[in-house]
Amino acid sequence: MRRRRFSWGGTLRRIIALFLATVALWLLSLTCDFRAACVRLGENYTFVSSVLQAELGLEPPKNDPLAQMNRWERLALSQSSLLSTGTARVEPDQPPMTAPSDPVFPDPPQMDSEDHSEPPLPQTTTAPEDIMERTLLPADTEGYLSTQGVYLFNYTNRDMDMQALARAQISVELPSDGPQVLIMHTHGSEAYTMDGEDIYEESDASRTINEEYNVLRIGDEIQAVFEEMGLKVIHDRTLYDYPQYSGAYTRSCEGVEKWLAQYPSIQVVLDVHRDALIGEDGTVYKTISEVEGEKTAQVMMVVGTDDQGLAHPRWKENLALAIQIQKQLDEQWPTLARPITLRSSRFNQQLTQGSLLVEVGSHGNTLQEALKGARLFAQAAGTVLLELKK
Repeated sequence: MRRRRFSWGGTLRRIIALFLATVALWLLSLTCDFRAACVRLGENYTFVSSVLQAELGLEPPKNDPLAQMNRWERLALSQSSLLSTGTARVEPDQPPMTAPSDPVFPDPPQMDSEDHSEPPLPQTTTAPEDIMERTLLPADTEGYLSTQGVYLFNYTNRDMDMQALARAQISVELPSDGPQVLIMHTHGSEAYTMDGEDIYEESDASRTINEEYNVLRIGDEIQAVFEEMGLKVIHDRTLYDYPQYSGAYTRSCEGVEKWLAQYPSIQVVLDVHRDALIGEDGTVYKTISEVEGEKTAQVMMVVGTDDQGLAHPRWKENLALAIQIQKQLDEQWPTLARPITLRSSRFNQQLTQGSLLVEVGSHGNTLQEALKGARLFAQAAGTVLLELKK
């Protein structure tokens, strides 16, 4: 094999060319944005391919911009890390790689056109078994005031003639025009024991702001019965006890005053609650009446007085209305109503001569039991109120 003669002249020319190329690059970096230019070159497929081919000892294509450079010059340019950024994406004599296509998944199994799957079952729960049922009725007259089968438990120091009150002419007159009855709730977040599908998120123990499950739902039921009977009703849905419980009666008093100012035709105000019955040992009780074979929450009316020295000149008129409703309840459903309770507080009942506080069941009752009691109370109360229309 013929040995290639070493030429000092050729080597010197290559060194000088490399030096000049380096100086040219240095001068270029002083007069332009060399980094940006290199980045653009690094993103150029043709240029990067040529540099890579030079490093591999391959000749660049004749139409390549490096074709006019010798290998030493191309090798010097190829040492820039900026120019090498695109080499991972390029192979000699190959086009740039394209993004892989989306993966192919098998088609789901074919289903019948009709959906035979069962709908999801609603969430349900069961009321605790340790809640004790009680039907609260007087065993005798001891401790009660009574007349014509109506019993009253007196927590005040006020004396009264029950027989006279039972015979008294009710002074309330319902106008034919405008709203006649206002239903509201000083403690609107009061709720019942969760049972069946009646499940709610508690805002406090046995309380919720969900209007489908608190006493606002009871107010809706009473309103519906009243309106079916021909009474004109406004239902105030304000939660006066949320988010702050204390001061609820002050806030509800202001609310009722606004309604009365807006609609002077309102003569009857029903503040609808539910009771809470807990024994000394912590046992939870619920009030139950059997009506047509169904468990129904008992109801109780509470009447306020001036026993604390606050002005309430018409409390006996409120009591007379409660006695008439109680008589109607006892005639239709003898075990539905608990005895009327007379208390020292006013409960905002000084605002009208037809104001009553109504307890529908207790926190141990279920919502469905309370709704049944509310409907029956509304039927009896509505019968009395219709007789008071002008």
